[in-house]
Amino acid sequence: MNISFKNKNALLCGSTAGIGKATAEIMAKLGANITLVARDEDKLKDTLNSLSQDDNQEHDYLVADFSNPEELREKINHKVENKTFHILLNNTGGPKGGAIYEAGTDEFDKAFKMHVICNQILAQAAVPGMKKDNYGRIINIISTSVKQPIDGLGVSNTIRGAVASWSKTMANELGQFGITVNNVLPGFTATGRLDSIISNKAKKNQKSEEETAEMMKSLVPAKRFGQPEEVAQAVVFLSSELAGYINGINLPVDGGRTKTL
Repeated sequence: MNISFKNKNALLCGSTAGIGKATAEIMAKLGANITLVARDEDKLKDTLNSLSQDDNQEHDYLVADFSNPEELREKINHKVENKTFHILLNNTGGPKGGAIYEAGTDEFDKAFKMHVICNQILAQAAVPGMKKDNYGRIINIISTSVKQPIDGLGVSNTIRGAVASWSKTMANELGQFGITVNNVLPGFTATGRLDSIISNKAKKNQKSEEETAEMMKSLVPAKRFGQPEEVAQAVVFLSSELAGYINGINLPVDGGRTKTL
């Protein structure tokens, strides 16, 4: 089962850290031309320099802040004038934690724009090229909360569910054009986002971060946190030609923690 992304262009969001960066590094090693997307240009440059060019690929980046959808629209529309993207990874940091009844309506509005609206903007820009080449892979990094809501992540649970429904609808519409749309649902993964969750839980429960981390690991059948590369491997497979008949799914990569089927 050899995977090659030679002559494929990948637009990877949130790709200067964590799952997004791990995906970029793996895809570059497999021959893809990578366009990194994030808001910090210094981190984008550092990540760009770390990518393999063994197949003489051309990598670049796009500076974009997802809190400003119209700016994103302008930049991505300009980008696709001269470049077709075969792979789109929608990957944006989640909303802050907290009880849902305490959340302000502005929190829902901001999260909806960053996740649903920006996903829509990117998909509308990329899909015409995918249709032309009869090949497209749209992967959304969301959360296991779409199967089992997570306590203390009220806004995130709500918005992630919206993205899952958006994705399934898009999958049904685009499958006939050789385009698949799938969701990867990371569990506890060793990223900056998880560090923040651990810190907040520790403060709330008046426990140390070490105790909190061990408690969270105990909830996972694998008894450990996942690594970004492990989630990235799932993204890579779903982005490949081998996964052409996998469409509209929610794939947990969580060490077995999610209790639902």
